[in-house]
Amino acid sequence: MNTSASASALRSIGASSPASWRVSADQADLVRPVRVPIPVLVQAQPKPIKIDYARTAMIVVDMQNDFCHGDGWLASIGVDITPARKPIAPLNTFLPQLRALGVPVIWLNWGARPDKKNLSPALLHVYDGSGCGTGLGDPLPKTGSPVLTEGSWSAQIVDELHQEASDIHVLKHRMSGFWDTPLDSILRNLDVKTLLFGGVNADQCVLHTLADANFLGYDTILIEDCAATTSPDFCWQATLYNIKQIFGFVAPSTGFEAPSSAGA
Repeated sequence: MNTSASASALRSIGASSPASWRVSADQADLVRPVRVPIPVLVQAQPKPIKIDYARTAMIVVDMQNDFCHGDGWLASIGVDITPARKPIAPLNTFLPQLRALGVPVIWLNWGARPDKKNLSPALLHVYDGSGCGTGLGDPLPKTGSPVLTEGSWSAQIVDELHQEASDIHVLKHRMSGFWDTPLDSILRNLDVKTLLFGGVNADQCVLHTLADANFLGYDTILIEDCAATTSPDFCWQATLYNIKQIFGFVAPSTGFEAPSSAGA
């Protein structure tokens, strides 16, 4: 076999370069490309950490109309959504910085089936305890949009947040984004080990997804100014405490030094 001829005919297959093979009709090269580390020092709590941008992804949770818009579900049931909108400005600053360094941005959002076939009574009860209110899949009084339903206005990311075509979108139908979704498979194909988290609500879907990521072996960091909750302040404080105590680290988006100053 002419090795040089076969090598020249090799073509890359796979969802992403880090996990790709190179194949031809008579050869399969399973050696993954070498990834050049992009180390960065992060001023985090409970201690400073160094991460590798080349194996990091950013997960933004539930920055959707139903949680963050004045005509959305939370506002319609009397919740003050002001806290839920606080991450918008920091995210619009931080996400472009990450994208410029090749860090994938993953939008993890509620997107329930219109027929509710994969929603248990226990979950439906969380959103409509009386059974006669406005819960998952029910039309909003003001807009008629079904609450947090796939393809609806309610489930869309708020207009103020800038998205790129290269961003990745994952739908969920539980508090954790890893339950019955392709999130873990996507991250493994990206060869990601470290996860940054932002979004709402910090004490609910963000925390449950972050905790499950920790259980699966990922490094987890909450980006404090890019996350928020409409719950009482003690819930926010408990979330920060538990992440620092059990699940990982907490850092502001401004706490990431330039990669060139972080050293190897």
